[in-house]
Amino acid sequence: MKIPQLKKKLVIKSCHNKEWEDNYSWIHQKNILEVLKDKNKLDPEVKEYLIQENKYTDFHLKDTKNLQKKLFDEIKGRIKLDDESLPYRDHTYDYWTKTTTEGNYSIKLRKKINTNEIEEIWNGDKEKEKLNVEYFGVGDLEVSHNDKFLAYSLDLKGSEYYTIYIRDIISNKIITRKIADTSGSITFSLDDKYIFYSKLDESHRARKIYRHEIGNYKDQDELIFEEKSDAFTVSIYISSDEKYYFISSSDHNTSEQYYFSINEKKPNPKLIIKRDKGILYSVSSWDNKFYNHTNKNAEDFKIDISDSLEKQNWRPFVTAKDEVLIGGCVFLKNWIIRSETSNALDKLFVKNISSGLEEELIFSDEKVCLPNISLKQKDRDTDNIYVGYSSPKSPSKVYSYNLLKKSKKLIKEQEIPSGHNPNDYVVERIEFKSHDGRMVPLTITRHKKTKVDGSANLLLYGYGSYGNSMSPNFSSTRLSLINRDIIWVTAHIRGGMEKGMKWWKEGKLTNKKNTFEDYIYAAKYLIEKKYSSKGKIIGMGGSAGGLLMGAVVNQAPELFLGIVMAVPFVDSLTTNLDHSLPLTVGEFDEFGNAKDNKEHFQYIFSYAPYNNIKKMDYPNILITTSLSDNRVLFDEPTKFTAKLRDFKTDNNLLLLKTEMDAGHGGKSGRDGAIEEIALDYAFTLKISNKI
Repeated sequence: MKIPQLKKKLVIKSCHNKEWEDNYSWIHQKNILEVLKDKNKLDPEVKEYLIQENKYTDFHLKDTKNLQKKLFDEIKGRIKLDDESLPYRDHTYDYWTKTTTEGNYSIKLRKKINTNEIEEIWNGDKEKEKLNVEYFGVGDLEVSHNDKFLAYSLDLKGSEYYTIYIRDIISNKIITRKIADTSGSITFSLDDKYIFYSKLDESHRARKIYRHEIGNYKDQDELIFEEKSDAFTVSIYISSDEKYYFISSSDHNTSEQYYFSINEKKPNPKLIIKRDKGILYSVSSWDNKFYNHTNKNAEDFKIDISDSLEKQNWRPFVTAKDEVLIGGCVFLKNWIIRSETSNALDKLFVKNISSGLEEELIFSDEKVCLPNISLKQKDRDTDNIYVGYSSPKSPSKVYSYNLLKKSKKLIKEQEIPSGHNPNDYVVERIEFKSHDGRMVPLTITRHKKTKVDGSANLLLYGYGSYGNSMSPNFSSTRLSLINRDIIWVTAHIRGGMEKGMKWWKEGKLTNKKNTFEDYIYAAKYLIEKKYSSKGKIIGMGGSAGGLLMGAVVNQAPELFLGIVMAVPFVDSLTTNLDHSLPLTVGEFDEFGNAKDNKEHFQYIFSYAPYNNIKKMDYPNILITTSLSDNRVLFDEPTKFTAKLRDFKTDNNLLLLKTEMDAGHGGKSGRDGAIEEIALDYAFTLKISNKI
């Protein structure tokens, strides 16, 4: 089949006295935010090119169609389709969700306490069918405190413009028809007269919080807070003790918080602590005390306590630890539960408020695992909680746990219908020395029969941005590769927070290249230790992890057999220079401001994947994107693909797959998600000669 060719239109760009060519910048439409809402506004020439690329991808993967179907059935077969979540007790009802064999979306159920009558208050599949849409994204699904109203937000394009509706549960009638262009989050007032929500501006940034009177159609929603900075976004929530509303305004690096009492008829948000660049904080309230989770004078966070917000007198509650990330608090009447993360492993601690004694909650003898807790009920006067854990080889287990008696009972275990034996797998946590001597953790999962002699293919997964840590959780989907002798390795590289804030700082701004070097050194180390061999590794990453993939494939293509990049941030310089785009301004503290800072410009230019494509051999590459993605515009992977075709000197596969009805997270629905995974895995197995 003929290779698709995107028309060239030479544009000379310049910034800070540097000029460069861009043959494909023309595909970016000035009305891109309108295109995200309505794909019919897409340039017909660009649309045709995307269609041709999709056909080209289908042609070269046609020998994997049966494999994709097999993988789909395999992955789906590991999911208990007709499953139910554990119940959460409100004042009057138990609430839980359910999935079915036939459905793609969840069902929300409730049962009045001390009765047997179950009500279905939400059915995602029925709602999607009613609307007759291809994409169906649910942002929030909230029940009012009096159990009377159901508020929900929908995104029907994938562009993350959410519309809010409010429904009377008993009559099933819509009482607030449509609140458009919101971030999707919904907070009911405690008196159930209002909802609070954040509105998106013309650049898709949530900078205003409104109060809506339930049932009011007169478009008279009250503006209660406005953030003036383009870089900050806002959210609102009710405190754990239900005495205050907290408004949080933040970018990736700095935060500021406001509060007002639930009793205020006309909300008047009051500042808690003035923003200070580089300082993150989050205040919560419990039992007439306030807890401040902050990194001020504590790089890896601490928790301070004060008796008042009007007369603040902060004193230590949980002190800082070096390269140990201190998490926030969950409150019960007699207990405070919190988390810590060190060396890419999480721990849970519980403190008895009356005695002051604190101890770690341990529920597994596996060294590499992910613990978690959740509440059973709204009433915090209880000693009972849900505690669970999973590991790369062990499905999730959830216990009912009594904090006072220290007793536990297994109440739910993730079922793998097609069968699973954790003892068939080996999990290792190792560290290697990166280019500058920093020790970087790796989590390795393999089948016990897979030989460690250099013969195995290996998938190296990485992200390394925004302080997001890669947790060692269980994933049943990965077994489709692991069971075929592909070793799965998660690289806990800098840019995440697996080793605290310093780990993040060492992988952002003008330290960003550490992220790429860590990943490349990880690949070299795995080759050295015979987990795989040069040219047998498949790199995988999405979004900012796609930036990682684009950078490393330009720097060290010889190490890789293939690269899978999803919604990849590969034209990062162009996006950074365009301050009108939704995320750009808010990400200056992560990647820098190339337009206004020459040093940042030069640094980003030196690694931006699109700008650093070279005439050389590249490995096999699969790139996936979505037309309605507002976070990483489809422009980026499309331009990257077209330019790469101009430069690469090999005959390896270069495939671009664009979902025409999806957003940053890909297709909606359970089956849609599985289809996308099956495609990625089929490509991986094809290039590994494992069809």
